[in-house]
Amino acid sequence: MKEQAVPQLRRRLGRADLRAVPEARRALRELLRHWGGPGQSEVAELLASELVTNALVHTDEGAVLTATVGPRALRVEVRDFVGRGRQPRPRAPQREESTNGRGLVLVESLADDWGVQPCEVGKSVWFELGAGAEAEAA
Repeated sequence: MKEQAVPQLRRRLGRADLRAVPEARRALRELLRHWGGPGQSEVAELLASELVTNALVHTDEGAVLTATVGPRALRVEVRDFVGRGRQPRPRAPQREESTNGRGLVLVESLADDWGVQPCEVGKSVWFELGAGAEAEAA
């Protein structure tokens, strides 16, 4: 029996290169062109861009974005290579007009599951989204 290839995206993100954010969104959009129910790929793009931005803004190293489309869910991971430090966690923004500090709050509220996985060097922040009932029936 032949195994089906799992659709996957893997991108190396340059150190502090915020141009990687729209490029990552575009690549993820292409990967997810035929995936998920209404609005799911847009949510995935938003959450992935938050994780990519966090990795590039809060570390001095590059990162790796990996997105894997499984039979029932999408898993997106952003791995950085910064030594062990403080684990990221959702936090309330300090001021109403501030746009900082909302990334992990969005991930926590919109993803079906998410977490932080310590690595030998650095960490991987990930989220999962289910494909949605419409896509599973197809």
